[in-house]
Amino acid sequence: MQLQQLRYFTAVAELGNFTRAAERLHVAQPSLSQQIKALERELGAELLHRSRGATTPTDAGEALLPLARRILADTDSARLAVQETVQLRRGRVRLGAPPSLCVSLLPDVLGAFRARFPGVDLQVSEGGSGDLVAALDAGELDLALIVSPSPGGALPGLDVTPLLHEDLVLVSAEPLPEQAVPVGELRDRPLVMFRPGYALRDATLAACREAGFEPRFAVEGGEMDAVLGFVRAGLGPAVVPAMVAARSGLPTTRFTGAGLGRTISLAHGRDIPLGRAADRMRATVAERLAAQARRGELPEGTRLLAAP
Repeated sequence: MQLQQLRYFTAVAELGNFTRAAERLHVAQPSLSQQIKALERELGAELLHRSRGATTPTDAGEALLPLARRILADTDSARLAVQETVQLRRGRVRLGAPPSLCVSLLPDVLGAFRARFPGVDLQVSEGGSGDLVAALDAGELDLALIVSPSPGGALPGLDVTPLLHEDLVLVSAEPLPEQAVPVGELRDRPLVMFRPGYALRDATLAACREAGFEPRFAVEGGEMDAVLGFVRAGLGPAVVPAMVAARSGLPTTRFTGAGLGRTISLAHGRDIPLGRAADRMRATVAERLAAQARRGELPEGTRLLAAP
């Protein structure tokens, strides 16, 4: 049984005439008649009473007609759904990002994507890079922005494209006298510190220990918004990404020497082809970063590494 045969049969049953049905479907009448006869042979029953005055469904035809209409309607719905997805009127993107990127880079990217593809569902998962990598491995995310201390290092099973290097800087409630300080300056400044599991916490602790001291905490355990709030309240300074500092409105001090930094990369499963919507999201990340770089909107110490 072919969809074309069902379409021909339905047209004849509705119009009551082979000639008019052939005209509606833009096919030759002999071809239409042959297809309906083939359908009758396959089903083992006559479907239409053929007469000079009118053509009407038989009992078997009456039984088939509503089913044929439903099958054809479902087929049209399926075709439309696929076309809408291909043309990005529908679809879904599951994107993961660390909290620091959710408050800096991601809003601009999502806003641009939403303006172009309003019918695509966006699902954002906020978490540490380790959790995001695990979610990619499990097929729970299509794409993820992840953070690493350097651009090197592969992740098995993932395609990872370094996007940009970002300096980590010191934010405080009041401006420091110096424009730049060594990491050792943190020895005498109790810090507002992120909760365990934050890559920023690990990077800050590693830099301090490399400088020969263990940092003290004024308060610890916060997420990004909480940490910035504690800094504004004067509890102490905090080490944050340059893009976050630029949007925070807080006085910012850079680190001297090699300083602190991190690499932001875009990752997806190597063996899982990206859908069209996810691929367009991937391109949108590159487009927005390039646009910000052209307009000089990337903070000092932030530079593009590659386009995804």
